[in-house]
Amino acid sequence: MMKIENVDIKNRIVLAPMAGYTNRSYRKIMKEMGVGLLYSEMISARGLVYQNDKTIELTKVEDAEHPISLQIFGGDIESLVEAAKFIDTKTNADIIDINMGCPVRKVLKANAGSSLLKDPKFIGEIVREVKSNVSKPVSIKIRAGLDHTSINAVEVAKEAEKAGAALIAVHGRTKSDLYRGSVNLDYIKQVKENVNIPVIGNGDIKTIEDAKRMFEYTNVDFIMVGRGSLGNPWLIRDLVDYFSGKPLKSGPTPLERINMCEKHFSYLLEEKIEKLAVLEMRSLAAWYLKGIKNLKQYKQKLITLTKKEELYSLFNEIREGILNYEN
Repeated sequence: MMKIENVDIKNRIVLAPMAGYTNRSYRKIMKEMGVGLLYSEMISARGLVYQNDKTIELTKVEDAEHPISLQIFGGDIESLVEAAKFIDTKTNADIIDINMGCPVRKVLKANAGSSLLKDPKFIGEIVREVKSNVSKPVSIKIRAGLDHTSINAVEVAKEAEKAGAALIAVHGRTKSDLYRGSVNLDYIKQVKENVNIPVIGNGDIKTIEDAKRMFEYTNVDFIMVGRGSLGNPWLIRDLVDYFSGKPLKSGPTPLERINMCEKHFSYLLEEKIEKLAVLEMRSLAAWYLKGIKNLKQYKQKLITLTKKEELYSLFNEIREGILNYEN
């Protein structure tokens, strides 16, 4: 058990914030798999300032989700402070995280995400102002730098720590890398060696071996799993078990995959209107069904579905196909 200020975190496995994925339904699945700390998808600071209904919906937290960090993004101190105050007083979040690592063009145009890395002093100002206006722990998520000629993660981390950040997550790529190439563990290691607050290592965790390598080489306090968990929540379960010294479970079998996919869809229906739940599951199902016989045929059907009954019917068809193949 570790603490981030007053927040207890029971293990060292963290779910990364992923826009369009880490909504309440996805987080619920990951919590059932034993993840130590959840992150929300990115939430626009300006959206909260202007009380946008869709943005406010992203801040909702269920009792079973604790501990959870709600992540905000923005390019100016005023909106970030106001958004943080909203999360601090009007949500059940445990930690307030500020995104300073997103490399997506739309976010960069708002001078947010990894564009903030060009000015470590400004990052310090942001953290200081946010921290002085809230009671919850404040953290940041960064990349190694803008590009490989301007690696400044250590400088950024030191400024954030000095300003009151309680936790920092470091993705071992630069802004210009996007998601190309491999994560550079040296960038993460250097941050860990130069700050006294807990550090989360992030990037390319797809197997237990990846996680072992990151822990052993960087000595980080936590590892953050993102794209490796898409359609594979069992990775979270296996990481938690492995680093807790528990025996690993077998699976997932094809039948377990389709059953989990259907379960995830049922959670989406609780969270969203039917049309949106079906659209989202059409994308997610392709991840869950990887490796299943006749996948191409099922994917062709998936993209045509618009109603929940049609999706449940396809789940049953896939399940029958699996059982017939195994027999």
